[in-house]
Amino acid sequence: MSDQHIASAFDRDLETIQAHIMKMGGLVEESITGAARSLETRDEELAQEVRQKDKAIDELEELVNEETARLIALRSPTASDLRLVLSVMKVSGNLERIGDYSKNIAKRTTVLVTATEINGSAAALRRMAREVEMMLRDALDAYIQRDSELASDVIERDQEVDQMYNGLFREFLTFMAEDPRNISACMHLHFIAKNIERMGDHVTAIAEQVVYLVTGERPAEARPKADNTSQTV
Repeated sequence: MSDQHIASAFDRDLETIQAHIMKMGGLVEESITGAARSLETRDEELAQEVRQKDKAIDELEELVNEETARLIALRSPTASDLRLVLSVMKVSGNLERIGDYSKNIAKRTTVLVTATEINGSAAALRRMAREVEMMLRDALDAYIQRDSELASDVIERDQEVDQMYNGLFREFLTFMAEDPRNISACMHLHFIAKNIERMGDHVTAIAEQVVYLVTGERPAEARPKADNTSQTV
């Protein structure tokens, strides 16, 4: 088999795997939107739909891992090609984790339907989730286009998500201090906010993979974090 034929076969296999990644990314974006909307509208049916659809995300990750392992075994990629293949596995892993966090939010939504409503919290959480969703969309665009500048912008924007989380954390503490009857609802809402913040971390990890893929180097400095809640309590 000629080197040219091997290279074209590698490219075809990789295109197939990357198509799975983009499908997976689309499902994860839908999951974030659905989980946030179900929380804001207290829609148990939508929350259940988000939980059920997570299975498709998990199955795609398994498929990506299987096909990536097969690609490595059959094509024996080296240097930059191997770096590209390994990045695919890491991106799919991060997408799967984001999907898990969406599922977790949907699970808590079913509990919050009967809990005390905390004014403005659901809308604020949806705005936070929307920011993460837009970051994810840009991170995936950066991945496909090999755009390290866009990826770096996504990394910087994670600070905004952290700041939104910090603000919500302080608000929940205030609500709980003012009325003990708010404690249960605020605890669930805090876990949801933390799940969204962690989504942002995984989106950032995808963007960092893009920077590494394009430049061959990790981002020069540890990404900035604005989550200071550990200093609040």
